[in-house]
Amino acid sequence: MKKIIIASAIAGIFAGQAAYAADAAPASDHAVSFNVGVTNDYRFRGISQTRMKPAISAGADYTNNPTGLYVGTWASNVEWIKDSGGDATVELDLYGGKRGEINGVSYDVGLIRYYYPSNAYPGSSANTTEAYGQVGYGPVYVKYSQSLTNFIGWGNGTDGSNYIDVGANQEIKDGYILNLHYGKQVVKNLSAADYSDWKVGVTKDFGLAVVAVSVVGTDADKTTYDFGGRGYLGGTAGVVTVTKTF
Repeated sequence: MKKIIIASAIAGIFAGQAAYAADAAPASDHAVSFNVGVTNDYRFRGISQTRMKPAISAGADYTNNPTGLYVGTWASNVEWIKDSGGDATVELDLYGGKRGEINGVSYDVGLIRYYYPSNAYPGSSANTTEAYGQVGYGPVYVKYSQSLTNFIGWGNGTDGSNYIDVGANQEIKDGYILNLHYGKQVVKNLSAADYSDWKVGVTKDFGLAVVAVSVVGTDADKTTYDFGGRGYLGGTAGVVTVTKTF
């Protein structure tokens, strides 16, 4: 889940780096990168996946620059399935798609699979496949995601659940990127699980690592998003994430 969030949060920084690299040297046709990260609270669409505890993540990406085709993977520890009585403690994301630009409008379309090894989630599989499409102009973007399977453990009939993400990543001064986001999650046939989320943050590439500091929150139902009676997972909180890409 988190990989897509990271990509949108620091898109402005990477766009600037790509423009500089293009001036400095021709880009390779085949680009491979790796990333590692740490955060005090892994949030996916505003909901804590680690019960407000730290998370460590790692991922890898391949991009074919001439075509814009890409594939990648990303993994993190999670807690919410254990809270619900299951066994899975790791989330593994597998994704692929195509990105590019037409007349100044960027686009990104693809598929992502959220996979939870062992997946012992009571009553329903947590594994989920989503299709997504994003368009952007300058610092502003709109993204739409729709599940092709039952949605992240909510049970039968939730395929077709969707999420709309609207945001902007605008440089404000000396490489500091202002991150603004609003999202709306709709879980098909389960209105109690619908909610909105938001984020206001700042991201900065310090060379050694990218640091993102934000405040996130939701209006998610406090009973629905209290898995296993362990505490509400959608409350407003500060999130600090440090990511290194190499």
